Amino acid sequence: MGRRRQAGFSIVELMVALVLGLLLIGGVINIFMTNQQTFRTNEDLGRLQENARISFELMAREVRQAGGNLCGASLMANVLNNSGTAWWADWAAGVLQGFDNDQVATGIVATNNAISSRVAGTDAIRVLSGGMFDGVTITAHDADAAQITLNTADHGFATDDYVVVCDGQSAALAKLTNATSGTSANVLHANGAGATDNCSKGLGYPTDCSSATGNSRSFQPGGFVTRYTASTWYVGNNQRGGRSLFRANATGMEEIAEGVRDMQLDYLLRNTATGVLDSNWVKADAITDWTTGATAQVVAVRLKLTLQTQAPVGTDQQPLQRQLIHVVNLRNRLS
Repeated sequence: MGRRRQAGFSIVELMVALVLGLLLIGGVINIFMTNQQTFRTNEDLGRLQENARISFELMAREVRQAGGNLCGASLMANVLNNSGTAWWADWAAGVLQGFDNDQVATGIVATNNAISSRVAGTDAIRVLSGGMFDGVTITAHDADAAQITLNTADHGFATDDYVVVCDGQSAALAKLTNATSGTSANVLHANGAGATDNCSKGLGYPTDCSSATGNSRSFQPGGFVTRYTASTWYVGNNQRGGRSLFRANATGMEEIAEGVRDMQLDYLLRNTATGVLDSNWVKADAITDWTTGATAQVVAVRLKLTLQTQAPVGTDQQPLQRQLIHVVNLRNRLS
């Protein structure tokens, strides 16, 4: 019986197998890279949409409540000593004020390249409100003792908090000089000489700072004490080399949402005497009077935000940009 001859793959067969293997591996790699790019694109678009939702929800909520209080009172006394010098305490200067591209905004870092500073060519808006939070009900108010008794020991207020006190007749912006819990649950609003203290203990309208007693008035049971908020919203430079939406208050700045490249704001005015709305939206630099007594008041704000993805996930290998628009009516000026 003859011996069988053994033979391996020929060089041609090996080359064909290698080519087929490379084609298969290339296809798998291509599918992987395509799926990875799709995942990155969807992830960045998701983050962009989430940042847009956060930006509009938080900023629109404050703009909507500009100048408001829980009682719907139209008269506001302000007994803060720095009511005419600090942007966050100056209620009379305007509960809402816009700043166009080249206008200097109060309360934030000047336009430069520093972290948290406002980006050149972007708008900003300042909002003051006494209607952002749930209030605590007043059960009694001793105006002579500057003592307000609340209906719960868990009121959450602390000494040096800024609050708005209101009932159906009027409201007042003041600083708490003491806050106690327990069965008494009292808060005090005595006068003081400090720059941020109260000029008087009288919370009546109009404000009287000529004496410690001032314009004395007792707020009625059923009224509210609530936290006061003051903020300026703007687009600033973040510490990662990009841009973000920032919110400034009396104590500093906080980053709200990343990827906000630009903010442009338009305003709709209404004549307070005739109730007639303007026919066109205007920019902030076209409004000369933002005070609470202006003959034309802003009743709506159109927010335009331009957002950008963090990674270059576009078909042109550039970051994707989206411009979104949201219109906000000022709740306390709807009537």
